[in-house]
Amino acid sequence: MKTLQTVTLLAATLATGLMAGLFAGFAYAVMPGLGRSSDRTAVEAMQNINKAILNPAFMLPFMGAVPLLVLATVLAWRGQGRAALPWIIAALVLYLVAFGITSAVNVPLNDQLAKAVSPDEGAKLAAARGDFESTWVTWNLIRALVHTAAFCCLLWGLVVYGADRLHESRSDGGRAPVPTTQTIAAYPTYPSR
Repeated sequence: MKTLQTVTLLAATLATGLMAGLFAGFAYAVMPGLGRSSDRTAVEAMQNINKAILNPAFMLPFMGAVPLLVLATVLAWRGQGRAALPWIIAALVLYLVAFGITSAVNVPLNDQLAKAVSPDEGAKLAAARGDFESTWVTWNLIRALVHTAAFCCLLWGLVVYGADRLHESRSDGGRAPVPTTQTIAAYPTYPSR
């Protein structure tokens, strides 16, 4: 059970961290770069990115983080590592909020952009970009921050979980022995010079 709990918490942290990094990368590099591009380049690039991202390397951590976080919560609740439970629950709630933002805002905007215009339709490109870009960028920044907060909660949860496991595994109950007068008297004394 301890191994399953540890592996689940590590996998949930990794998946959440991958999503935080991806959306943060869009926030500080991809979208500012496309923001400096022409309408045609920006629209075509986003349409292609939105098609290309639908692959197992993205979908596995994006979709898999939710069941991993739920399992990590259940295992912490039922097993050892209860000290990390508040951090795992906080990460689950934050991840679900970010997942909801993606599903409710960013994906519909992606779908709208895919149907709105082809990169060959010059006159419509500026309007399609205007309908898409500022809202998508704003909500992407919000989801990046929320994913990052979830990742930080899980990192701290791992620290708390590890400290709790270390405390439990120490043979002396996690406490250093307190010296008594008997143990002190057992040490030899040397004359001072």
